[in-house]
Amino acid sequence: MKQDQSTIGYLPEERPGFVKLLLYAIQQVIVMFPATVTVALVTGFQVSTTIFASGLATFCFILITGKKIPLYYGSSFAYLTAIASMCAAEGFVKVDGILPTEAIQYAQFGIICSGLVSIVAGLLVRFFGKKAVEKILPPSITGPIAMIIGLTLAGNALSDAIPNVTEVTSESIVWTMVALITLISTILYAKYLKGFLGQLPLLLGVLTGCAAAGIAYAFGWGNLFRSMPAAALEASIFRFGDGSIFAVPAFSLPKVSWSAVAAIMPIAIATIPESTAHMYQLDIYVNDVARKKGKKTKYNLIDLLDRNLIGDGICDMISGAIGGPAGTNYGENISTMAITKVFSVPVLVVASIIAMIISFFTPLIQVIYGIPLAVIGGLEIYLFGAIAAQGIAIMIEKKVDMFSSKNIAIIASIMVIGIGGNYAFGGNIPFFGLQVPCIAGAAIFGILLNLLLSIGEKKTAEEETEA
Repeated sequence: MKQDQSTIGYLPEERPGFVKLLLYAIQQVIVMFPATVTVALVTGFQVSTTIFASGLATFCFILITGKKIPLYYGSSFAYLTAIASMCAAEGFVKVDGILPTEAIQYAQFGIICSGLVSIVAGLLVRFFGKKAVEKILPPSITGPIAMIIGLTLAGNALSDAIPNVTEVTSESIVWTMVALITLISTILYAKYLKGFLGQLPLLLGVLTGCAAAGIAYAFGWGNLFRSMPAAALEASIFRFGDGSIFAVPAFSLPKVSWSAVAAIMPIAIATIPESTAHMYQLDIYVNDVARKKGKKTKYNLIDLLDRNLIGDGICDMISGAIGGPAGTNYGENISTMAITKVFSVPVLVVASIIAMIISFFTPLIQVIYGIPLAVIGGLEIYLFGAIAAQGIAIMIEKKVDMFSSKNIAIIASIMVIGIGGNYAFGGNIPFFGLQVPCIAGAAIFGILLNLLLSIGEKKTAEEETEA
């Protein structure tokens, strides 16, 4: 290579220098934290175990997919209500924000079984081809699904960024200001920083937000930093001394529970179009970087969809086997790669190792707990919005006909069911006595509507040529 093109970005097989590699990896870990840790906090799973599971599953995913797909595996929001309903049915209650070990063990069994759904989907792609899946999941479905994934999380972002208080206090003002500082600084870093620093906007944004919170605390305007609950340390399977330095995450083995399977396993249907949408996003952005770097070879990442789905399913099983929540590959990390143009698989390998290491060291877990919610909220506004924007990019790239009555019907239905279900019913749509997660419901309805409207449809000349 005649010139250094690292500022353009890194392709999946490319490896940055050691310092850059480490910083890029830390950035990937940081952007994974808000959602992954939030899932653990909301469900009552152990944070340290959840972080370790995300790192281990990511490492395994990269090996399973032949080190070709740059994706990070993290906890999925799609399973939140399913786990909550299972615990409510069994009478389990969180203590100090953490579920009893037995409740987690029952959920683990359901999570392991949910992995089978993705594996079967991947095998269908392998034996019947990507075209068969594209007929079921065309861009008119994967695009809006990516959009509602980001948009249904908008409430989480704003509730983290803006305190819900009836009267203004100095702390509420500082909270909102820190969130704004985090958001605006991250956007400015992404827009104006060039070269190496231009590839670290999210890491720099978090540091800027934490610095702002630190200044506010130093001047006595309020303490936004949080502390780790005692129950998080007490559940550790081994602690060195009092556990203040080193504590093994609270690993647990699954227990058979068919009610957990009934509640959790069907949710995996929602993660299949989500994961497929992520592959389309990657394919678009990686090839864009390749073109800018003058690469003549096309990266057909979407052709690896079967490996991606199989890897997703196996990773659910791995996470569930040790006590972590169910997950999927992460839109937040894809957003980070799209913003920074760093799609290096070695970066994600290092990120997975860093996550696993962090889970064993109590001071590092305390640092994670300590990041102000205002900082996380400011970052989430950008990241969740970027996920939605990438859904639009899918439809533009794949030239979805927005004047087609069929496409408009599919896109409109998915958007309203997904977003409306989230804001009208809190994420679960009551449907003939069933509580259907809005993203899963929107995906299933969109798929069925597309199949119905495709009956008797004539192939275009382009489709006949491809066939």
